[in-house]
Order: sequence, then structure tokens, then C-alpha cells
Amino acid sequence: MILKLGKVAFQQLVKGNLIFYEEDLRECGIDVREASVYSGLCTQIFREVLGLYQGKVFCFVHLSIQEHLAALYVHLSWTNNNRNVFESITKQSLWSKVKDWFKQVSLSELHQRAVDEALQSKNGHLDLFLRFLLGLSVKSHQILLQRIMKETRSSSDRNQKTVEYIKKKIRTIDSPEKSISLFHCLNELGDRSLVKEIQQYLTSGRIKEAKLSSSQWSAVVFVLLTSEEELNEFRLDKFVKGKNNPENMEVLQKLLPVIKESRSVQLSDCGLHR
Repeated sequence: MILKLGKVAFQQLVKGNLIFYEEDLRECGIDVREASVYSGLCTQIFREVLGLYQGKVFCFVHLSIQEHLAALYVHLSWTNNNRNVFESITKQSLWSKVKDWFKQVSLSELHQRAVDEALQSKNGHLDLFLRFLLGLSVKSHQILLQRIMKETRSSSDRNQKTVEYIKKKIRTIDSPEKSISLFHCLNELGDRSLVKEIQQYLTSGRIKEAKLSSSQWSAVVFVLLTSEEELNEFRLDKFVKGKNNPENMEVLQKLLPVIKESRSVQLSDCGLHR
């Protein structure tokens, strides 16, 4: 039943749907009476259409539950059946479907497809799902999933390929928000190499002198957003060279996500003008 709900969760999540209908449940092999047994996960709501018809509408009690079930479905479809379920959301010829059925899918291929889908999302609706999916491949979680996995498939080497793919994406994408989301993904996979590099700059005070790339600035923002101390009081003068540096405004723009989340912000003595 959990996998059936996971299939519903995945299909509706990729469509951007928070609510779904009886026919959606039936398509995934779920009887409506069955779903009511799992009311802790899926609750029934009602809507009235044009005042003439009252149809049953369903939703998960929280979006994070839908995202986690969707990730579980994607991961178990790979471990148990060697399926990349992302192929089911793209239009394919019959011959392509037959070839995909017999094709051996690697975990890194599955993860890379998930990363690409999340990056293509305009509103970031797959970001948390992606983190859940990557987290399920970590060894500690594999142990917890043994009861519902037909076989245990080693993922440590494949995860390294995923890590390198994500790092490559961080270096090439322009969106700070998407870069930060990818840093969260690296964190799920236990890789903090880029973050440690930035932390050394911050603790040594050399951040002012460093010529950082856009991906490194994204790492700075990620580190600061996950630092309770920095969010208590943010001081821009830690990051700029002095009052008259023409790059100060550019630095301010790069650090805006941190400024928005900080409880106190000090911008004085940085040569900023309205």
C-alpha cells in the first residue's frame, strides 16, 4: 500500500498537483476504501463543482509526506525492479519503452535525471523531493529500508558519481537559489568538501581578499544560512574590502538571501549609497 501511495505521490508531484481524485487512486491500484485506512497519510476533502456535484478529492496531510513517499517510490522502483520511473513521465515510442524495460539503470543515472528535473522546475517544487531521494541512498538509510527492499544494492561508488555531477551543475548554473538547493543535496550525500573550503575562508578572515566564483558565493550563502551565529547578526564589513570599493554593492547583492534571514544587519562603514 505504501508503494501505491508513493506512486500517486510521485505522479501528482511531478505534475505540480497537491490534490488528486478517485480516478488517480484507481490508476495506481488503490481502492478508495483502502485509502481511508491510511488517513494519517492521506485525508479526504470535498469540493462542490458548479453547485451540482460533490466529488471526492484527496490530498496528503502535508506536502513533505507527499515528497517523501514520492522519493521512496522512485528509489524502490530502482532497487526492486531496476526501473527509472522518470521515463514514465516522458512521451516515448513503443520501441523505446521496450528497450528501456530491458536496460540496466545505474543509480547515478537515476539521480542525474532527478537533478535535471529539479533544476528545470521554475518554482522549485521538486527540491525537497530530490533531497529525500538522495538521502535514501545513504548507507544508514539503506539499513532501515531492508525490510521493503528485495535486494541490497551498493550505492557508495554510485553516490560519488552523483556528487561529482552535482558539483558540475553548481559550477555552471546561474541561479543562486538552485545552487543553494544543490548544496543541500551534497549535504544529504555527506559531501561537504566545497563547504569546508569556504569555511576556511570565513574563519581566517581571508574572504575579503578572495576572488570568488559564482558557485563559491553560493557556498558562502549556504554556509551562512546554516549558521545560527551568523544569522543572529550579519555584518557586511566582514566581506568587503573597505568603504570605497566599487564591488561592495555587488557583494551585497550576492548576500541578500542571508540578509533577508538575519535577525540583525549591520551595513555601516561599507560605502553603500541609496
